[in-house]
Amino acid sequence: MKVRHFVIVLLLVSNITLSSGFLDVFVAAASVVYTYFERDDLLLFDSKRLEEDLRENFFGQHIASNVIQRAVSSFMTDSKPNKPLVLSFHGTSGTGKNHAAKIIARNVYKKGEDSKHVHTFISERHFPYKQKSDLYSAQLKQWIHESVSRFPRSMFIFDRMDKMHPQLIYAIKPFLDYNARVDGVSFRKAIFVFLSNAGGDVITGVALDFWREGNIRENLWMDSKELEIKISQNIFNDKNSGFLHSSIIDEHLVDHYIPFLPLELKHVRQCVMVEMVHLNVTQDSDLADEVARDMPYFPKEERIFAVKGCKSVRQKLAQHID
Repeated sequence: MKVRHFVIVLLLVSNITLSSGFLDVFVAAASVVYTYFERDDLLLFDSKRLEEDLRENFFGQHIASNVIQRAVSSFMTDSKPNKPLVLSFHGTSGTGKNHAAKIIARNVYKKGEDSKHVHTFISERHFPYKQKSDLYSAQLKQWIHESVSRFPRSMFIFDRMDKMHPQLIYAIKPFLDYNARVDGVSFRKAIFVFLSNAGGDVITGVALDFWREGNIRENLWMDSKELEIKISQNIFNDKNSGFLHSSIIDEHLVDHYIPFLPLELKHVRQCVMVEMVHLNVTQDSDLADEVARDMPYFPKEERIFAVKGCKSVRQKLAQHID
């Protein structure tokens, strides 16, 4: 319809008169061109490219890297998925949840996170007032529905999902279901990524116990300490979480609960090296080590995990350079 209106306006402005039959053909052709350019932002998916991107740019998260690579690759190569891909990232601040979502985006779309088909919502910014939940819910449902109707392979990122009002989470639910079709629109090719700090303390506790037992970090997997079960139970039982009052969890609409482990000194050092490139600074391993060691760590005695993860690494590096 938008294409037809555009063409009619264009013809009026150009003072061109055409028969209705010719106009229909012209509109149909324009629609094909419009659709082509809409889809032109979609990359030909390459599982190996995603694997390499995760390996080279995603530090200290062997569990998340493995699950994301397999889940996204399986979904993107499935010509007839039976539901949208729904991933829920959990961990403390600075562990790479936003970064991982960006890696997925740049392996699906040519413009990555800047693609108009990637829609990011931050609970406190986009839905700040609880008393307006009815309005937010209606707007959110309309936005998701219209986005997918225009482009089935749309991606939606919800940051601070644990802080979202239950009514908003309930509004999202119909789009996540099996064979989801809402008002004639199929959502089976859409991607939903939830980012949350919920479960972060549980993940940290498991990682710390694992370290204290003398185990190698890379030997910790999803089934090692029943991580996925502990995460889902924790966020479901958290009275402060919007998940508690939603049916997303008990109806098993989330495909994967993915833990993001607290980062260690060596991982922060890797982040510093990457930031040197972004700031056009010659990579210096000694400087990277100095910056990494200047970050706060916990527990206080052992100093094992970075309190902020890799968050504020760029700012800390800038201070050292100055």
